[in-house]
Amino acid sequence: MEIAELEIFRAVAEEQSVTRAARRLRRVQSNVTTRVKNLEEDLGAVLFQRGRRQMTLTPEGQRLLDYAQRILALTAEARQAVRDEAPQGPLRLGSMEAAAASRLPAVLAGFNRKWPAVRIEIKTGTTQALADAVGAHRLDCAIVAHPGEGRPEHADMARLGADLEGSYLFSERLLLVAPPSHPRIRRARDVRVRNIAAFGQGCTYRNCIDDWLARDGDSLDGWGIVEQGSYASILACVMAGTAVAAIPQSVFEMHPAAAAARTAYLRTVNSFLIRRAGYATSACTAFYEEMRRVAA
Repeated sequence: MEIAELEIFRAVAEEQSVTRAARRLRRVQSNVTTRVKNLEEDLGAVLFQRGRRQMTLTPEGQRLLDYAQRILALTAEARQAVRDEAPQGPLRLGSMEAAAASRLPAVLAGFNRKWPAVRIEIKTGTTQALADAVGAHRLDCAIVAHPGEGRPEHADMARLGADLEGSYLFSERLLLVAPPSHPRIRRARDVRVRNIAAFGQGCTYRNCIDDWLARDGDSLDGWGIVEQGSYASILACVMAGTAVAAIPQSVFEMHPAAAAARTAYLRTVNSFLIRRAGYATSACTAFYEEMRRVAA
């Protein structure tokens, strides 16, 4: 088993196609096919179900992918540690939708000018999904909102996953946003619309509503959850009068059409760049420094 074979295997698994994997790796298609077959023969296992249009992992292939992600991440880390080189190569970055919309564009513009040899691959998701991906070596680092309250230096990264560490990025005012016709909200029990428009499970902002309700002796029991995939659709639900939502102030201000909505302050949320403990490539470090410079 060679590192090159694992790189090819991972590309085919992610692209679900030999053709697309070959294009991504800049290899001829026959070479990719041969290396995958060699890997299967070496391991004595079928790694892919081969269909007419796509290739999907078998259970054995999925198990190997988990190991391959870790091996390739450690290999890249070892190379950079030995060479002590300027940032280059891929940086697999995760980000919450809020940061991706309101902060990342300016950060990426400056970062790309400084470090053109770094190729950033961005994946968005909820805080917990991103933390899980970092822990499983599918991402190098991720911008997440910490679920705890209090000063940033007291944040416990173990709440997101074992063997994770984080560096403070910025703090954000989180708003409860209600329909324009909703009466003024002074406390949790004033909320009359008992539906939440939110991202899926693992969203820190969604959990903040539950915590806010609990402080007033209320809970989400009996509430409806309207799961959405973007802040635009979340705000559309709110403005239509069907739900309330927890939205960072920076994101809320990006949607002038929602200016008439009723808002109430929920809490301040601290965001961090998380990575695996002890894992800090030059690309990760350079990105963190640019993020702090531009978006803090």
